[in-house]
Amino acid sequence: MHHADPMNDITSRPGDAVASLRIAGLQVGRAEQLAWKGTFEWSAIRKQAVEGEVAVGPLGLAGDEQADRSVHGGLTKAVYAYPAAHTPFWQTVRAQAGAAGWGAPLPPGLLGENLTYEGPTEQALWIGDRFEFDDCVLAVSEPRLPCQKFGIAMGFAQAVKLMSQSGFCGAYLAVVQPGRLRAGETGRLVAGPREVNLRELFLARMGRA
Repeated sequence: MHHADPMNDITSRPGDAVASLRIAGLQVGRAEQLAWKGTFEWSAIRKQAVEGEVAVGPLGLAGDEQADRSVHGGLTKAVYAYPAAHTPFWQTVRAQAGAAGWGAPLPPGLLGENLTYEGPTEQALWIGDRFEFDDCVLAVSEPRLPCQKFGIAMGFAQAVKLMSQSGFCGAYLAVVQPGRLRAGETGRLVAGPREVNLRELFLARMGRA
């Protein structure tokens, strides 16, 4: 097994296990109307935690909906995964913006994520890397690009700009092997081709590279 530091690992060969993963939470959501400054937007960005095993099919987690599949959903964006490591950042900036109290917990799924995980963040993820669990395999497909609905869900419009500046975008995952997942489950990150870095691709698409 390759033992290079996964945070700066461009030498891993496809198939190498480069890091461990743990599912901190699973969340699904239904499409609803979000009110913002006198207008309404249909969105399923507000996800709620689910307990126990959750079935994962080619289009994502059972019970999850998408209001606009041009930006979320479909085969290449079936599951949205987000690193738990960024939780303190969002807690702080929401408090600074007056959208939440100081020390208030970040509600599970607030960023629209289906899978909150403990493991490598965006700079250590590459398109084609796989999240392998006992009964399900997912593959990193592309970064999430924030839109107005993200600002609505977070409670302050500057959230979109802050995601762009920080590069804390999370990863869309395609379902390679359908199966079941549960919160608390552990798995491993397995290297893909490692030619396109997730964070660099995000910054390029946001015009910040």
